[in-house]
Amino acid sequence: MMTGTISRWVVIAIWIIATVLLTFTLPAVNDKTENVPTDLPADSDSVVADELIKKEFPNSSGIPALLTWHREGGLTDADLAEIQNLSKELTESPLKQQSFLPPLHNAPLPALKGSVSEDGTTFVQPLFFEESAGTAVLEKNIERINKLVTERVGTDPSKVKIDSEDLSLRVTGPVGISVDATGLFAGADIQLLLATVILVLVVLLLIYRSPLLAIIPLIGVGFAYLVTSPILGFMADHGWITVDAQAISIMTVLLFGAGTDYCLFLISHYRSELRRHESKREAMMAAFKDSSGAIAMSGLTIVVSLLTLLVAQYGAYHRFAVPFSLSILIMMIAALTLVPALLSVFGRASFFPIVPRTPEMEEARAKKKGKPVKIHKEGGRIGKWIGNIVTTKPWTVILTCLILFGLLAGYSSQIKYSYDILSSFPEDINSREGYTVISDAYSPGELAPATVVVDTDGKDIDLTDSLKDMSLIGSVSEPVRSETNKDLQSYEVKFNINPYDTKAIDAISDIRSSVEKELKEAKISSVDEKVWIGGQTAEQHDKRETVKADEFLVFPIIIVLISLLLLAYLRSVTAMAYLMGTVILSFFAAMGLGWIILHHFMGVDAIEGTIPLYSFVFLVALGEDYNIFMVSSIWRKKKTMPIKQAIREGVTETSGVITSAGIILAATFSVLATLPIQVLVQFGLITALGVLMDTFIVRPFLVPAITALLGRYAFWPSKAPIHEEKERSN
Repeated sequence: MMTGTISRWVVIAIWIIATVLLTFTLPAVNDKTENVPTDLPADSDSVVADELIKKEFPNSSGIPALLTWHREGGLTDADLAEIQNLSKELTESPLKQQSFLPPLHNAPLPALKGSVSEDGTTFVQPLFFEESAGTAVLEKNIERINKLVTERVGTDPSKVKIDSEDLSLRVTGPVGISVDATGLFAGADIQLLLATVILVLVVLLLIYRSPLLAIIPLIGVGFAYLVTSPILGFMADHGWITVDAQAISIMTVLLFGAGTDYCLFLISHYRSELRRHESKREAMMAAFKDSSGAIAMSGLTIVVSLLTLLVAQYGAYHRFAVPFSLSILIMMIAALTLVPALLSVFGRASFFPIVPRTPEMEEARAKKKGKPVKIHKEGGRIGKWIGNIVTTKPWTVILTCLILFGLLAGYSSQIKYSYDILSSFPEDINSREGYTVISDAYSPGELAPATVVVDTDGKDIDLTDSLKDMSLIGSVSEPVRSETNKDLQSYEVKFNINPYDTKAIDAISDIRSSVEKELKEAKISSVDEKVWIGGQTAEQHDKRETVKADEFLVFPIIIVLISLLLLAYLRSVTAMAYLMGTVILSFFAAMGLGWIILHHFMGVDAIEGTIPLYSFVFLVALGEDYNIFMVSSIWRKKKTMPIKQAIREGVTETSGVITSAGIILAATFSVLATLPIQVLVQFGLITALGVLMDTFIVRPFLVPAITALLGRYAFWPSKAPIHEEKERSN
């Protein structure tokens, strides 16, 4: 259908009409992103605790913004007066969704001075907003605060350097962190898209040296994105899915990387067939026949892997599933319909100025011009060399690869993980600078106190001293009783370390155990149901536990599902086993190599805790892509030639296109490493390394060597090809 004189135009028209209709009738996905989506399940301990705190202790509820005032030479009385003026203005004219503000303007100056840090440089003014306040509202509120102060002091304190002798103001705490995180991802969208498009275009031009051929894959990817965006927007508008800026940013990279790969595999086959067929239609039909199955299988592998994230409990994982899988599914359809139709329209002109022709066409063209016949040089010298190595010395290749990958995979066990969102921010961003000021001037625990709530069963119990005795606790407030339930009392607990640090997160379990022990000693029953811990640190603790549980669940499901797809496609248990095994090994090797680079060369103390599952999903699915394309070539050739020859020719045939595809995919993921967000830097680097390992080691060396070593058993339980039997009998 895609190659007919009329049908190819019908296919192109369908895509154009669908794109226009969807774009003008449905909302774009970027208009439906949620800035503060929920990541933790509703039954998580910290979520339950926060709900209880809002209900029973309403005065302590709300999202805190910590207005951090600082002057390096020491705050003056005039500075404190400005703080009181701001307090008065915000009391008389509250900000949108402002829930609580301590009335500092009513406090005498000596009392205010008592809250200044010991070194006299810093004052923290808390300001609370309703839990439902969105990031857009909070961002405008911060802008208004800066404007109010600027109008009075003459300079914008948010722009003043914190080591300056002038008065500076930084908004940190959960509000400042949320606003800064959204701002970073908002700026990343356009930057990612432009960088990815330019990068793919440049690489395609270098590979094919044809302007038109470089544009055709981008047209296919562009249409896929334009169709995907409104469909996702429609689903989000109806509440079927939740999307966030981070997911859409990475979806764009994946779409361009994987989508261009699919186009390359078709283009490579088409170019080869144009040297065999004079008719461009026959060439496209032959190319489509050879590549469509592998492209469809590759796309399904990624779609299934990404949909597996729907079983995850952590919200960020869950939100990735539908946008990513839908975009790949639509891209796969575009690669099998729109791209073949475009190539059929342009024909050989797609490859101008290096146009592929049959020998007869070259001879006729040379005769017409009165020039000698241009002889096409067969490429793939490196591929032929690799093919000979893997078939003549399979044990050497396998052992070398296993030793290298084994060492790197072993190093992955040394990785340290962090759940500190601040560490992923640039050091000069406002919320991180504010935290630094607080850490230097006060206890770092001021940034995000934890709230411990206990049900005393009516007994007179004071946990203040036992909580203070814990090594990581800096201070504990006096207990506050609930007005509606006198059995409930709460304590505000401040850590003496970064509340987002792993040690503080570990301490949540210790706090719970300590409190439960005190309640047991007081003869209170069912203590595990009478202790609640809320706050940012408790949320990070639950995040870590949820992420670990998701890894334990998702990893095996992905392995099983992809294994079943491979088994259905190749009909070989043996091939399925070693194809999955090599990709899993390369994942752990990529994690190990990524940690070596991040830790020893980039000075990263720990990587973000969600990275392993993200990287596993992409590397296993994308790694199998390349295995499928290469093994499909061997499987096809083994029907007409001995297995070792099929391996040599299969490696030679696919080496160029898979190498090009791998470079493009790795390059698109490496674009993430250019962003000022550490979690994307780490994910982009590790994924790019994994793709390069699959491209240059697993696909050309390890998999073909294993196939050569196993011989006919590589196809078990399928029957060995007759040529292999003859080869063995000779």
